[in-house]
Amino acid sequence: MTIKDFIIREIKPIDNPQLATVIRSAILEMGAPKIGTAYEDKATDHMFENFKKEKSAYFVVEYNNKVVGGAGIAQLNNSKENICELQKMYFLPIARGIGLGSKLITKCLQKAKENGFESCYLETMPYMEAATKLYKRNGFVNLEKPMGNTGHYSCNVWMLKKI
Repeated sequence: MTIKDFIIREIKPIDNPQLATVIRSAILEMGAPKIGTAYEDKATDHMFENFKKEKSAYFVVEYNNKVVGGAGIAQLNNSKENICELQKMYFLPIARGIGLGSKLITKCLQKAKENGFESCYLETMPYMEAATKLYKRNGFVNLEKPMGNTGHYSCNVWMLKKI
C-alpha cells in the first residue's frame, strides 16, 4: 500500500459519522484524555457543518471508500490576528507513516494561504510524538503559551508556522 492508494478530498455530509469514529478512536488509541480534547467536542459529530464557515476547509483521507483520516483549517477562535488553526488532524493506523500527514498539511496550508491567513497555529499533546515530529518537519515551531481559545485545555503543546 502506498500514498497513491489514498484519496484526499473535501469533506461531504455523508463523511460525518465515519470521521467522528476516526477522531475518537485515534484519541483513545493515543491514550489522550476524553475531556479537554476533540473527543468531547460537539463539532466532532458535525464536521461537515462545522467547516462550512467562511475561510474554513476540511479534507478527508479516503481508502477503499472509507474515511481513514482528515484535517482542516479555520480561523483561530478568539484571535483578532490573521491566524488559522490546523484542526482535528487524525489518522487510523492504515494511513500513518506513508507521507499522508505531510501531504494533508500542505493541502491545508495552501487553502489557508488562498484564504489570506498569514500563520497557522496548532495544539497537540506531548505524548503524540509522531504528530509533533511531523509538524516540526513541516515547519511548525514550538510556542511557550497558547494562542486564541480553543477550549482544548488538555493540549499543552502549541506550535505556529508562518505561511
